[in-house]
Amino acid sequence: MLSYFSFLMSAVPLGLARCRKPDVVIATSPQLLCACAGYTLARLWRRPFVFEVRDLWPESILAVKAMSDNTIVRSLKRLAHHLYRHCDCIVTVGEGYQKEIHRRYGINLDKMRLVPNGIDPELFHPGPKDNEIRRKFGWGDRFVLLYLGTLGMAHGLHCVLEAAAYLQDDPDKLFVLVGEGAEKEDLKRMADRMKLSNVQFIDQQPKALVPRFYAACDVGLVTLRDTPLFQNVLPSKIFEYLAMERPLLLSVGGQARQLVESSGGGLYVQPDDPIALARAIRKLESRQAELERMGRRGRDFVLAHYNRRDQARGYLELLRDLAAG
Repeated sequence: MLSYFSFLMSAVPLGLARCRKPDVVIATSPQLLCACAGYTLARLWRRPFVFEVRDLWPESILAVKAMSDNTIVRSLKRLAHHLYRHCDCIVTVGEGYQKEIHRRYGINLDKMRLVPNGIDPELFHPGPKDNEIRRKFGWGDRFVLLYLGTLGMAHGLHCVLEAAAYLQDDPDKLFVLVGEGAEKEDLKRMADRMKLSNVQFIDQQPKALVPRFYAACDVGLVTLRDTPLFQNVLPSKIFEYLAMERPLLLSVGGQARQLVESSGGGLYVQPDDPIALARAIRKLESRQAELERMGRRGRDFVLAHYNRRDQARGYLELLRDLAAG
C-alpha cells in the first residue's frame, strides 16, 4: 500500500512538470490511487477525466480475503464512489462491471462505456509448437498445460496443483506455471510437499516471449477462485490463447464462460474442482483432432469480435467526443 501512496504523491507533481496540457486524462484501476492521480491532474488542467475500470477495487480485495472490511477498505470504497461520481466517463472491459458499479454505487449506466479486452493479431498469431521454448525448458513431446500470468490470491492455482496430483501416474502430462505473484512461494512449497514431478515453475518472462510460450503449449489454463465477484471478469489471457489457436480450459464462470463456449475454442470446468479439471485434461488429450478444430474456431472468433484495432477506433471516437464536449 505504501508504494501506491508513493505513486500518487509523485505522479501528480511529475505530471504537471513533464506533461503538456492534454485534451483528455485517462487513468486505470486497479489500483485506485492511480485513478486518483489521474483525476487530480484532470481537475488541475480542467480537462475531461476518463476512469478506466479493469477490476473492481476494493471489492476484489475482499473477494480474495486479502483484507477484511476494515477502515482502509471502507476508505477505498468512499474513494471509488467519489471517482465514479465525478469522472466524465467510466470505461469498463466487461458489461458485468457496469452492472456491479450501478448496483453497488448507484451510478447511471449512461455514464459508462464498454471497451473490452482484445488481441493484436500481428503479435498473437499461431506458431509452431515445437519451438525454442519447448526445447529450452525440456518439454519434449509431453502434453503441456500452461498457466502464464500472475500467481496471485485470486487465481485458484492450488486447484491446478491438486489436479496435477490426480494425474501424477501419467508422465506424459506437464503443468507449467509461468510468472510471479503473492502465492508463488506457497505454491512451490505445496508442489514440493506433494512431490509433484509433473509441475514446472518458470520465472516471469519478457513480454516479447509470451506468444512463443503460448505457441509451445498444448492447452492453456485460465483460472480464478470461485467467488461471485469473478462472474464479471474477462481475463485477457482468454483472448490471447484463442488468438494463438490454443484451446483452453477455463475455470471462470459468468461472462468468461459464455464467451469461451460461444467461441468453441475451449471447455469450461467448475472453479475449485480439481477432479473435474483432471478429467477435462484427460478428455482433451485423447482428442487431438478436436484440439486443432477448437484452436481454429477460437482464433476465428476473436478476430471477428475482439480485434484490438476495431476497439481502438471506438475508444478514440469516445475520447474525441469528450475533448470536443
